[in-house]
Amino acid sequence: MDNENFPGSIEISLQTAEKWTKAFQNNIEIEDSKKKVNAFLIPRESLEAVLALKTEAVRAYMGINDNNEKTLLFVGANKDETGIYRDVFGTSETEKEPNEDEDISIVYDASRPCPPYGDPNSPLQN
Repeated sequence: MDNENFPGSIEISLQTAEKWTKAFQNNIEIEDSKKKVNAFLIPRESLEAVLALKTEAVRAYMGINDNNEKTLLFVGANKDETGIYRDVFGTSETEKEPNEDEDISIVYDASRPCPPYGDPNSPLQN
C-alpha cells in the first residue's frame, strides 16, 4: 500500500478513544509477520498538540480504530499527590455535540501503522 496523507483531524473524542482502546484490549487475533505492526508514523501535529498541554509526561495508548488499524492515542499526564500519573485530556470546540455548551475531552491520534506505512529502506524494518 502506498503511503498516503495523514487523516484529517488529529482530535479524537474521549468516547471514541475509549471504544478504540477497548477494541485493542479485546483483540485476540494472532498476528502473522504480514500483519505485525513494528512502528507507527506519527504526524508532528499530534505530538505538538499533546505537548501543548504542558503536562509532566505523555502517555500513548494502543487502540484499533474504525478502519481496523492499530493506532496510538496520545494524552498528557501529571503526577498527583499520591505519586500516580493521571491522564490529562485536551478540549476541543470542534468536537462539540449540537446544543452542547461545554468542551468535549479529546485525545490526539492520526498515527499510521507500519507496515503498511513504513519505510522499506529503514534499517529498523524487519
